[in-house]
Amino acid sequence: MDLGITGKTALITGGDSGIGWHTARLLLAEGATVVLSDRDQKELDRAAAKLEAPSGSLHAFAADITSQDSLAALHDQVQDAVGDIDILVQAAGVTGTQGLFHEISDEGWVKTLETDLIGPVRLVRQFLPSLRKGGWGRLVFLASEDAVQPYDDELPYCAAKAGILALSKGLSRSYAREGLLVNAVSPAFIHTPMTDAMMSKRAEELGVTTTQAIASFLDEERPYMELKRRGEPDEVAAVVAFLCSDLASFVNGSNYRVDSGSVAAI
Repeated sequence: MDLGITGKTALITGGDSGIGWHTARLLLAEGATVVLSDRDQKELDRAAAKLEAPSGSLHAFAADITSQDSLAALHDQVQDAVGDIDILVQAAGVTGTQGLFHEISDEGWVKTLETDLIGPVRLVRQFLPSLRKGGWGRLVFLASEDAVQPYDDELPYCAAKAGILALSKGLSRSYAREGLLVNAVSPAFIHTPMTDAMMSKRAEELGVTTTQAIASFLDEERPYMELKRRGEPDEVAAVVAFLCSDLASFVNGSNYRVDSGSVAAI
């Protein structure tokens, strides 16, 4: 399928693994130039080496979205390497501090919100001028099922992702007439390093195998995931890539759930 993005330039944060990496693979295959970013340059370089990309179409720059200075440096690197971007995919994030509400300190809340909400705000502020320049732009946020179906043991993450949906909707109203379309994608329980760590911890706590931990998690914590498995990153990346494309020219301010039915409400 021709997504109509040949020659476009995309910046993908959280790009060294998971959904971000798989999105990069799809956009490269469609003829886009891609800049991968994440916190660790060595991990980024390894991730980039696994992608099949024509010479000059893939770049990798480390940055920390919680640091305004780091993001300013990333902006300068991107400008020097590829100029203005047309597409921004904000996939960087952490599970953050977990526990029941009375167990989480101010520090736990602030640390999670700093990465999962304030970081994306700073990122968009840094690259918004580029996205507004060409009369055609795409901004896609990775939110979560938790944004609309919060869980009591990870409320800082849930609150941050609810904020991302509000941010996405608000931005979609501000810039659509300039050609910049803004949308969100909300996955649920995807096979990524983040959920690998969650399931390893669960397996250890329950004294079971990781496979058994996943099965019990699905039964007890995610009963509406009708496919009874973790999603794969490329299943989410396919929706992200669509929203980055020319095919999504009438999609703006939407939240696409890629969750196997996990969210119980319509």
